[in-house]
Amino acid sequence: MRKRIVAGNWKMNLLPNEAEALFNELIIKTDWPSHVQVIVFPPSIYISRFNELKDNHVLVGAQNFYPSKSGAFTGEISVTQAKSVGADYLLIGHSERRTYFGEHADFLKEKVDASIEQRSPFIFCCGEPLTIREAGQELDFVKKQLEESLFHLSKEDILFATVAYEPVWAIGTGKTASMQQAEDMHAAIRSWIAEKYDIDIANKISILYGGSCSPENAKELFACPNVDGGLIGGASLKSESFIQISEAL
Repeated sequence: MRKRIVAGNWKMNLLPNEAEALFNELIIKTDWPSHVQVIVFPPSIYISRFNELKDNHVLVGAQNFYPSKSGAFTGEISVTQAKSVGADYLLIGHSERRTYFGEHADFLKEKVDASIEQRSPFIFCCGEPLTIREAGQELDFVKKQLEESLFHLSKEDILFATVAYEPVWAIGTGKTASMQQAEDMHAAIRSWIAEKYDIDIANKISILYGGSCSPENAKELFACPNVDGGLIGGASLKSESFIQISEAL
């Protein structure tokens, strides 16, 4: 049975006292749904402290890393460094990393390989911008992202991956992805995994929705057969809304 996951991507938000207060509000909750894995992706400077506080219900991840083991890469951290301070998961291919920092397919493939080398589970993000959606090319676009950066993995290694679908066109644009649009893409992603590997592997890999998920639409989204949880942005910065989304799963 594939994992049900709710991951909070805090991005570049919160000062230390704010971050620790929010994390404490999450870990003091003792009645998390037993079938749901909660993961928090804070700014990397907080990972070490959160590692001291976390429990089995709330894990911690690194939003970004560089694929080399070490070297003259000012400002970057490696997978081994992230793991050494407590990162349980890694985030790869987020639309903001692709757009603002120019992370291309080959570089994301290197990051995937670096994660696998260290046997680190990761969430791989994929998704299309508005121009691609309006042109009706979203399926080809997302499939290519997976083929270029993820589908080179072996059957054994692909199981370290969780996939997050980000409809980039529906984030901060005023447009909204319907439940059917979300389910259609999630089902397509699962079918591509089955084609590349097999149906058993496809049914073991969690696929998360990374659009504008909120307490208001989470229940409907999570009712979709192929939506196994969410990669949550803004709503993860308040414990009340993040917990409500988790409970909807």
